[in-house]
Amino acid sequence: MEKVIYLVWGDGAAESGDALRTRLLEETAPRLVGTGARGLGINVHDSDASPAPSPAPGPDGEEPHVAQVSVWLDSYERRGEAEVAIADLDLRYAGYLVVETLYDDYGTTPHASPRDWADGTRSPGVLTVALIHRPEGLGYREWITRWHGTQSPVSAELQPRTRYVRNEVVRSLTEDAPEVDGIVEEGWPSTGHVADPMLFFNATSAEQLNANVGRMLTSVEACLDLARLRSATMSEYLMTPVGG
Repeated sequence: MEKVIYLVWGDGAAESGDALRTRLLEETAPRLVGTGARGLGINVHDSDASPAPSPAPGPDGEEPHVAQVSVWLDSYERRGEAEVAIADLDLRYAGYLVVETLYDDYGTTPHASPRDWADGTRSPGVLTVALIHRPEGLGYREWITRWHGTQSPVSAELQPRTRYVRNEVVRSLTEDAPEVDGIVEEGWPSTGHVADPMLFFNATSAEQLNANVGRMLTSVEACLDLARLRSATMSEYLMTPVGG
């Protein structure tokens, strides 16, 4: 089984996101399930997610990524019908074959209970979806060591994550897809946890906040090209279980 991620770009307005959410859930999702997908996840920047600002927005005038559609297929080569369903949204999109690591799921951290909501129901809290890049000059093996071996545990210690999915991009699947090395999905208890730095970094004082932010920056700068980092807040809809 292989995971294919489609990123969708748009204007970033909450109203547009609500309309896109409706189309994704009511039109696109049934089509994707009908293609025989083993699993499906939809993340979209809508009015439920918009109160949380992006931790790493792009520069003014740059179109943000506003949705992520994850499809699990027996083979990425059988993605034709799925890709047509994404293309029919009439928005700029790009597809990527990825290797997924479910580092933390609901119920595995102190910040959320195990999942008890139905398929297609919005997950509690809010998601951030980050597009990451390996710094120029950093070798692949050292990049993985720093990302997986240092950054993942450091961020787990310093931040109140409810879910953490690492997607290492194997290669792009669509023509003219922007270069992306990783797509990171992180869940948070509420939009307030993303909006408030004290909550976002598990701090109870200004001194602790400065210390945690400094430690995080040291870790992040060692494994990511911060100039190219882009992050968007999204609502998460887990549509079908993998293997279901």
